[in-house]
Amino acid sequence: MADLAEEEMDNPTFRSDTVLSDVHLRCPSKRHLMVRLNAVGQPVFLSYFKLLWSTEDLASGKHVREITTGREQQSRSGDELCDQDRSNVKEGELNSEGVEALLDDDGDLEVVRRPRGASDLQAEDLLRDIVCPVILMKGKEDAFEDEEQECTCSDVVKIEHTMATPLEDVGKQVWRAAFLLADHILFQRDTFRGCSVLELGGGTGITSIIMGTVAKRVYCTDVGDDLLAMCEQNVALNKHLMEPGDPEAPYSWSEEEIADLLDHCSVIMAADVFYDDDLTDALFRTLYRITHNLRNSCTVYLALEKRLNFTLRHMDITCEAYSHFRNTLTDLENLQDGKMKYTVEHIKPDFCQFLVYERIEQLELWKIMAEHLT
Repeated sequence: MADLAEEEMDNPTFRSDTVLSDVHLRCPSKRHLMVRLNAVGQPVFLSYFKLLWSTEDLASGKHVREITTGREQQSRSGDELCDQDRSNVKEGELNSEGVEALLDDDGDLEVVRRPRGASDLQAEDLLRDIVCPVILMKGKEDAFEDEEQECTCSDVVKIEHTMATPLEDVGKQVWRAAFLLADHILFQRDTFRGCSVLELGGGTGITSIIMGTVAKRVYCTDVGDDLLAMCEQNVALNKHLMEPGDPEAPYSWSEEEIADLLDHCSVIMAADVFYDDDLTDALFRTLYRITHNLRNSCTVYLALEKRLNFTLRHMDITCEAYSHFRNTLTDLENLQDGKMKYTVEHIKPDFCQFLVYERIEQLELWKIMAEHLT
C-alpha cells in the first residue's frame, strides 16, 4: 500500500454529504455487527466474500456459472409471463369498458402485480444459499469458530469496510465496480499472470487482493493514513491467498519500488473513482504522467458505475459524472502530443461472475492501451 502525493492526485473538492454503498444489502439475514471503530469513529465491519468455484475448478481453470444460470432462469420466467400478459391484452381479455375497468372509485389506476412464480423463489433461494458476505462481531470466538475454519480456505476473501461515510471517505466502503473488475481479473487470469500492477484509488484493497492471487506484484495506492491502515489490515487478513509485501516504511515509496514500477509495470487499474469531476480530471492527469514515465507500454482498466441523479439545473434525471468521464476518456484517446497513443476499448461485462453482487446494467469496464510513440 502506498500514499499518492497530493501533487499527483491534486486536492479534489467534494460537493455531497453522506453516501451509502448498497453492496451489503445483498447480505443474507445474518449478523450485521461491527468489529471495531476506526480512527475517526466510523463503524467497521468484517465481510467474507466467497469466490464461486471449488478448489478443483480453480486448478482446472473452470468457471462456476450458478449465478448466471439462476438469473437466466429468473429472467426467462419473467419474460414468459410478460409475453403472456401481452398476448392476453392482444386477445381482448379486458372487458368492454377497456381501461376504465382498471380504475378505482377515485379514478386512480389499480395496478395488478404479477404473482411471483415458484421459479422466482427458487432462483432467490439459490442466490441466498451461496451469497456472501457474512458479517461477524468481534469476540464471541466460540460462536464463529466454524465460520473461521471454513473461511481460511483459498476461495474466501476477508474485507474490513464501512457501510456509510462522507463522500471523502467512500474508499472505505465496498462498491460494485470493484467486484466487476475483480470478476474480469479472475476470468482473464492468464492475462495478468506474472504482471506488475498499479491500482489507483484502491480503497479497501479488494481488487488489489484479487489481482495479487495471479500477478507477480501489485502496488495498491490511495490517500489517507486511516484508509491505508484498513487496506493494510485487509492484506494481512488475506495472507492465505497471496504473499504480502513488506514495505520499508508504512505507506511510502522506496527508491527501489519506484524504479521497479517504472521498469516493469504493465497494468494500471482503478475501480469506481469517477464520481466527482475534479477527481476524474485529477486521475486522468495522473494516468498520463504515469504512463508517460513508464519504460514500456501498458494496459489500463477502468471500472465504474453510472449513477443517475435528478438535478435542479436540468430538472431531469442525468448522469453528469459519467458524461464527464466519457468526455475525458474521449479527450485522452484524441490526444496528439507526439509522445503517447491511447486506444480505448469498451469491455462488455458478460464474462463469468465469481463474486455475488448485483451486476446491474449501469456497470461498465473500459480498457485503454497506452503506447509510447518515441
